[in-house]
Amino acid sequence: MDLDKIKIYVKRSRRKTVSVEINKDLSLLVRAPLRMTNKDIRQFLLESEDWIKKHVDRMEERLKSFDAAEKLTVDELRELAKKAAYDIPLRVSKYAPLVGVTYGRITIRNQKSRWGSCSSKGNLNFNCLLMLVPEEERDYVVVHELCHRKEMNHSRAFWAEVARVLPDYKERKKWFTLHQDEILRRMI
Repeated sequence: MDLDKIKIYVKRSRRKTVSVEINKDLSLLVRAPLRMTNKDIRQFLLESEDWIKKHVDRMEERLKSFDAAEKLTVDELRELAKKAAYDIPLRVSKYAPLVGVTYGRITIRNQKSRWGSCSSKGNLNFNCLLMLVPEEERDYVVVHELCHRKEMNHSRAFWAEVARVLPDYKERKKWFTLHQDEILRRMI
């Protein structure tokens, strides 16, 4: 693998560590501390080359299998949205008191990349494709978004809040790592 042949994007922020994400176009997104030099980033990538190659290869395999994924029809998406409009608010009303928060409007959307989101005003958005996800994992997304009512970030405090409500959240989260692409790829 030749790093010179891969597109590399660097995003610097107030962080202490470096991370690498492999995008669906097989480019790399490097998240780095503000003061980290390009030379240090390059060195980090060279030291991580085996890991990067392994995960790029994995991503290529996944992309091949997704090309064959059956797309949902407009009618199927409408049906999923209808089911989600009933199911998700019930889950939100169940978990909001456990998290200890209130919330605003709940919206069901057809999204290609997100399972849910929470606005600063407390409005919650959920992907209709959650209806293709097992119930326990659906609960995880609901709890995750409700916990953003307390912490609008993914800090330790946020994850501690998620763990308080769902002690096994890491297993539920792992399910998405393994399966989310195959479901999201079904979006028109």
